[in-house]
Amino acid sequence: MLIKVKNLSKKFGKVDILNDINVEFKSGNIYGLIGRNGSGKSVFLKILCGFYKPTTGEVFFDNENIVKNGTFPPSTRALIEKPNFLSDLSGFENLKLLASIQNKINDNDIEETMKRVNIYDERNKKYSKYSLGTKQKLAIAQVLMENPDIMIFDEPLNGIENDTAVKIRKIIKEEKNKGKLIIVASHIKDDIEGLADEIYEFDNGYLKAKK
Repeated sequence: MLIKVKNLSKKFGKVDILNDINVEFKSGNIYGLIGRNGSGKSVFLKILCGFYKPTTGEVFFDNENIVKNGTFPPSTRALIEKPNFLSDLSGFENLKLLASIQNKINDNDIEETMKRVNIYDERNKKYSKYSLGTKQKLAIAQVLMENPDIMIFDEPLNGIENDTAVKIRKIIKEEKNKGKLIIVASHIKDDIEGLADEIYEFDNGYLKAKK
């Protein structure tokens, strides 16, 4: 899989959020995006997912122009900004509801993913009773569970205890070794360095490669 971003810019009103971004992401790599809060990271990720349209520019997933076609990119799952699930359902029920959209996985697959991110013991607890860290792990589970080719994580380690953070970083590397294309954004450099193969920094709406 190859993602090509060409001459991408985004304005909200008269405010420039993203400026003439050109970048490529390839399968089998982890890409880190660093930038302070409000630097445009989440807006950029939402454009990649087709949630926002750019003011100018194009985004290609292989040969599919998702901006022109107005489509959600193929085989992609994402955690962007604060996770949000149905509060009166359990963690397992929330994941099962999402999985029912495409019916690609079964209950056992969901439970194995919950084990992988250390929330299996809380699978039957209502989402409203989850801690911030557990909510974050549930959001990571929904990215992982259907084995997509492209995984996008926005601040994935927010609120997660150190032991599980180490495990999540290990999982992300395991997925890369399976040939996945992974993008991880954070305002904390330590969350990115040592994890990403290539690192880019948002600065005043511009995306710059870090050497």
